Amino acid sequence: MEFYNGKTVVNRLAVGALLLLMVGAAVGAAVGLAGCASAPPAVPGTQGAPSGADPERADRLRIVLPVSAPTAMAVTANAHATRTAVEVMKAGGNAIDAAVAAQFVLNVVEPQSSGIGGGGFLVAYLSQSRRVVAIDGREELPAGARLADFLSPDGKPLPFFPDRITGGLAVGVPGLLKMLELALERYGTWPLSRVLQPAIRLAQEGFPVSRRLAESLRRHEKRLGRFPATRAVFFAPGGRTLQTGAWLRQPDLAGTFRLLASEGSAPFYRGEIGRELARAVREAPVAPGRMTLADLAAYRAVFRRPVRSSYRGYTLYGMGPPSSGAATVFQLLNLMETQPVSPAGPYAAMAIHRFVLASRLAFADRGAFLADADFQHVPIAGLLDKAYARRRAASVDWTGPLMPVRAGTPPGALGLAPGRSPSHESRSTTHLSIMDSQGNMVAMTTSVEQAFGSAMVVPGRGFLLNNQLTDFAMRRIDGRGRPIANRLETGRKPRRTALEHPRAMGGKRPRSSMAPTLVLKDGKPVLVAGSPGGSRIIQFVAEVMIRVLDYGMAPQEAVQGPHHTHGRGVTWLEPALKRTGVAAALEKLGHKVRFRDQGSGLHVIWRDPRGGRLHGGVDPRREGLAAGY
Repeated sequence: MEFYNGKTVVNRLAVGALLLLMVGAAVGAAVGLAGCASAPPAVPGTQGAPSGADPERADRLRIVLPVSAPTAMAVTANAHATRTAVEVMKAGGNAIDAAVAAQFVLNVVEPQSSGIGGGGFLVAYLSQSRRVVAIDGREELPAGARLADFLSPDGKPLPFFPDRITGGLAVGVPGLLKMLELALERYGTWPLSRVLQPAIRLAQEGFPVSRRLAESLRRHEKRLGRFPATRAVFFAPGGRTLQTGAWLRQPDLAGTFRLLASEGSAPFYRGEIGRELARAVREAPVAPGRMTLADLAAYRAVFRRPVRSSYRGYTLYGMGPPSSGAATVFQLLNLMETQPVSPAGPYAAMAIHRFVLASRLAFADRGAFLADADFQHVPIAGLLDKAYARRRAASVDWTGPLMPVRAGTPPGALGLAPGRSPSHESRSTTHLSIMDSQGNMVAMTTSVEQAFGSAMVVPGRGFLLNNQLTDFAMRRIDGRGRPIANRLETGRKPRRTALEHPRAMGGKRPRSSMAPTLVLKDGKPVLVAGSPGGSRIIQFVAEVMIRVLDYGMAPQEAVQGPHHTHGRGVTWLEPALKRTGVAAALEKLGHKVRFRDQGSGLHVIWRDPRGGRLHGGVDPRREGLAAGY
């Protein structure tokens, strides 16, 4: 492993002695309700993950050194992508150019997490105009899709794994390529033909398979092996998936990228690639779907009004519906703002208890109100209203035991809260954060949903297709007969919330938790953040923002600190918190506590307001890299 800051590459072995000193005791003495603050372990994530552990959950034996730079920085999920972004900026490209180039490289080296067969969201701060823009590249429901396709003969949803997530039925109309092209055309300085060159070169020449990619391939070998085109890319001649260190060349993907470099997105959405993509979905050997070339031709990446909020003097921006990320992160922070900052630190039991309470309240509203706003009324302004946060905060006892919570009634809500239903979101997503020398910021989160998406590679084209339609709720109404906001709805409706092309037709987009986030202070760029992690993205991003903005942690310290999240009635703590006494204190407050590593991939850049120096935070749980110059 190398640590690269744009000028110097330091071999991991060269700093071995230093790192051994850093791996000291875990989180200090036991923390009670009002106990002393416990510092996080010096290097969380260095514990060995158990054999067979989910590679999307933890990257064992990862040690990450802090990185800072005076001018520009990129933090992505893979060293190849980070170095590409830095090289683009050094060559005169801006943050948008760098982000698009890095994303195409991630398609090559991290195919289990993102690619042009999927979708995503981009939020950018443009320093020249001092404004924030948000682009929605989320996948869409094909016009011919039917809820009945996802149900068994008895009317129940198909089993999620592996039935619902594998094959053509779960594939949504991909939006990533349109989003990247739109961002580049409006705000980039390089043409698509130029930003694609690093990805073309890497796909053609190849690279050694990383441990994380190899383990993901192994875990999904049975699913991937059902598709000949997928086997041709990711399987060795002996019939098993590629192992760590194997050389992976992807000439079909390189050919696809060359065609896009020459002709733009037209072949993908209206031409030969689109025809082959739609045919692959309809003729899939497993669970064929209903996508047509007309679905692809109708797709638009659209500008959305950025979600804006504030937190203790900072201004926050994020992505609106169909993402629930920004609305829920910011509502969670609004609720935390009603409470004092814990003097015992973020890992004290009471600090965690309050965070869980805020999460439960925010998620109750998310489940009821958040969905594609072109199909469902979403009272964003009401959800983020400070007075509403105070009312919600007053509905719970912040020092008492956990109690059931329900959705509230935010200003602007129409009638009763819609019904709630859980939906599944995978950890197999990626996030990149970039700041350039001009002060531009980009936060971009992209995904194919499950690891390797639908497991289908488009024959002869080399890229995987998503399975994002599994993010829809598989019921139309809840147990009380109320319509579910995130229900799978067929038919096509006009865009109502797009800032441009409001009358462009499009299918419903499934709710997402992706939360690319920008933070400004007094109108100046301060922080870029985001993460993969399914619905836990919201809590991961909120955690790191609290650690940096409230406690003054450096980004690397904040990102590598142990997670504490809540879901499905359980408070999940990472193993680094085991010997702190926190679990016992939380259990006295009604928490059902369990320990496990958690699959974040937080990538953060912080601009120090005192001198403008950039500091990176890269998640040790995956294989990312921070670099700058």
